[in-house]
Amino acid sequence: MCSVSIIIPTLNEASCLGRTLRQLSILNPAPWEVLVVDGGSSDETLAIAQLAGVNVVDCQQCGRSPQMNQGAKIATGEILCFLHADTYVPDDLVAAIETTLADKTVAGGGFISLMAGSQTTRWGVSLHNYLKTYYAPLLFRPHLFFKGLRLLFGDQVMFCRRADFWECGGFDDVPILEEADLCLKLVRRGKIRQVNRVVQSSDRRVAHWGALKATGIYLYIGFLWGLGVSPNYLKKFYEDIRSN
Repeated sequence: MCSVSIIIPTLNEASCLGRTLRQLSILNPAPWEVLVVDGGSSDETLAIAQLAGVNVVDCQQCGRSPQMNQGAKIATGEILCFLHADTYVPDDLVAAIETTLADKTVAGGGFISLMAGSQTTRWGVSLHNYLKTYYAPLLFRPHLFFKGLRLLFGDQVMFCRRADFWECGGFDDVPILEEADLCLKLVRRGKIRQVNRVVQSSDRRVAHWGALKATGIYLYIGFLWGLGVSPNYLKKFYEDIRSN
């Protein structure tokens, strides 16, 4: 069996990190290591991570891409798994990842993201996000779609072999859609697979925007990204809704 390093980029995630780390502590089989890579939190994020006994890394540059790259540099597992602090995973996450990558024709993968909160489950948004993994590459990169490209996004808990990650150059230093950009590089090394298992992500962004506005923003950003618009421009439509 391979060793899986779970990398969690954080910035002011005290409201959800504790639950996520408790869940990771009961995974069966257990991950090789869990690294929390912090971008300068001003809340209790670091204290929660330290209390949980996981590896805590201070990243000088705030942003998911540099934080995840920093975690990948420190990680010692053969497989890298990138997890958002507000996303909950199945108990057999490690086994599901190892089984997927046991197929040497697969370069990376992610899961089906079900978006939910304390009051509701966002079935419509979740369905659209599921379909987007397929229709976006088919629409914008059809030649790569038929070679196995699927576009994964942050809430889908992306994973790949550490060797492939670095041979592709890691995450590009962009403020948004870094996982989708990595998929475009990883597909040169093998297929990208959406595993038929569910992870649950917080609906805090949809709750803040409203379901209709959120779906419209996701469509708009995805369409412009597919046409090659800079992620730095697209970021202005994707406000940070975490506490400061």
